[in-house]
Amino acid sequence: MEWLLQVPILLFSIIFHEYAHGYAAYRRGDDTAYLMGRLTFNPVPHIDPFGTVLMPALCALMGLPMFGWAKPVPVNPLRLDRPRADMSWVAFSGPLSNLFLAVLSALLYKAVVLGMPLLDAGLASTLLTGLRFAVIINLALAFFNLVPIYPLDGSQVLMGRLPDGALRIYEKHLPYGIYIIFGLILTGVLKYIILAPVYYALTLLAALGLPVI
Repeated sequence: MEWLLQVPILLFSIIFHEYAHGYAAYRRGDDTAYLMGRLTFNPVPHIDPFGTVLMPALCALMGLPMFGWAKPVPVNPLRLDRPRADMSWVAFSGPLSNLFLAVLSALLYKAVVLGMPLLDAGLASTLLTGLRFAVIINLALAFFNLVPIYPLDGSQVLMGRLPDGALRIYEKHLPYGIYIIFGLILTGVLKYIILAPVYYALTLLAALGLPVI
């Protein structure tokens, strides 16, 4: 029944991710997300039938780690102050928001541990389990989206930073990006690409006095 905790955590995390994209674009001159009603924490405008509903349901039914995504926030690069550079920052804001939530959840986890003598044992256990899920889910979302394959955020970050010659070579993979991602998922390679940085991030948190596992 752990999915009862994981689903709302995942839903909030992916909505926060998309809100961060929209807010970053808004601060850099593009109000497209705002005008389309996407600069909100209301989950309804962000729901993607497959990524927000079906994928988490399949994860729960199959006993897999909870995963999913929200409907991408619309961004018009031509309305940004510096289209290429700003688009890189807009893309990076999504994974950065998940890293922020992971660290915040780890801090709250520490606070609950310190306050356990004052809390009901059942409540403390539920809070610790939920916050542990929040840390791991947000780390996984951050590092998944930072994979530099189109259409993931990492590709937009990289395209905003590469010199022109390298950019032209890199852009050749764009029509095949989604197939590359599916290939990495089906072969299980993507799992290891994500698990390694998640493990090191958890190790770093523990070294900073914020262990959650």
